[in-house]
Amino acid sequence: MGQFRTLAVIPAAILALASCQTPPPATGIPASQVALLPDELLSPASAEAALELYYRTLPEDFFPRAPRGLPLPGDQDVLTRILVGSCFNEETPDGTAMSTVAAQEADLFLMIGDNVYGDMNGRAYVNNQATLDELRESFSDLAARPEFQALRAKHPMMVAWDDHDYGANDAGREFPFRRLAERIHERFWGLENEDVGAWPGTYYARSFGPQGQRVQIIMLDTRFFRSPLQPTDEWGAKGKERYVPSTSEGQDMLGNDQWTWLENQLQEEADLRLIVSSIQVMTTDGHGFEAWSRLPAEQERLYSLVAETEAEGVVFVSGDRHTAFLYKDETVLPYPAYEITASSMNASFSQTSSEMDRAQIGAGYALQNFGAIEIDWESGTVRLAINSDTGETVNQVVAPFRAAAGE
Repeated sequence: MGQFRTLAVIPAAILALASCQTPPPATGIPASQVALLPDELLSPASAEAALELYYRTLPEDFFPRAPRGLPLPGDQDVLTRILVGSCFNEETPDGTAMSTVAAQEADLFLMIGDNVYGDMNGRAYVNNQATLDELRESFSDLAARPEFQALRAKHPMMVAWDDHDYGANDAGREFPFRRLAERIHERFWGLENEDVGAWPGTYYARSFGPQGQRVQIIMLDTRFFRSPLQPTDEWGAKGKERYVPSTSEGQDMLGNDQWTWLENQLQEEADLRLIVSSIQVMTTDGHGFEAWSRLPAEQERLYSLVAETEAEGVVFVSGDRHTAFLYKDETVLPYPAYEITASSMNASFSQTSSEMDRAQIGAGYALQNFGAIEIDWESGTVRLAINSDTGETVNQVVAPFRAAAGE
């Protein structure tokens, strides 16, 4: 189990399933009348498999549900405005940013991780893991928030998770209760009967609009399959605060199946593609927290995949950082690459940000915020904007997207 502690609510008998053997028939009962259990029930391959058997016994009403939301736009509907937010602490009273989002006009809202803080429960951010009850309670508390109810009633939503709604700070595939977290996530957001409910992890994609005005939104899962990060040798040092770039040959961000799926997605027809990653994609030297640059071979693999598939119009969208940023880099893709980091909706750490990455556009915005992605189909440009919690634009950039710009 590594650094993670076992959920207290899981009976020890469940963990013992991994070493169970077929019980002998009771005395006097013919062998032909003894019920035989499936092999997976008799001898699970791992502790995680044993836990999976336990999860299957949980009734559907055990899982909290989000208020009923609006259906996604139709596949021929033209999108012109998409709002983005991350990092909403359900225990924090301030819901201004979420209320502002609910009051604005948009075609879609992307809630892209740390949608609750199940591992917090009044504790510090480092080295916590959510218990089953804590994670359920966090999602139930979110569902009860009036701002969230208003948001669900106003905007269709697509969702991704990050570490705090996954269940443990900075966790990846080593988190032993990831399958429970996946079940809670998919049932809360009503995804269990969608394609995403058919495979491990929470990644999925949707496309909207006719040819020439088609937006593809790819929601990556950067938690379920991610290999461990390399801890820093200088905790808190600028540029290497928590982690340093990994040199491991086995580093992995998405897992084989998700990488294959992403390659297929990038070959689908689209004019503008939003690749949503809960953690930042393009940063390199501005900080030493979680980012694709902490697994540099995987960051390069992503850029190479975009280039090899000739995927046009890619814009990266991220959250996680408790500060909002804009980025531009002309060296990583066959065309200028842009990223918007929208964070946080109500979990800011400070009033200002001094962080500066070589690809960064302007200063970071550390107060509560949300992002806006506004598409001008006539000019073939997309406006990426950071908005304050009351809706004022504090930073923006207008980017051409390749297909519509005729490159």
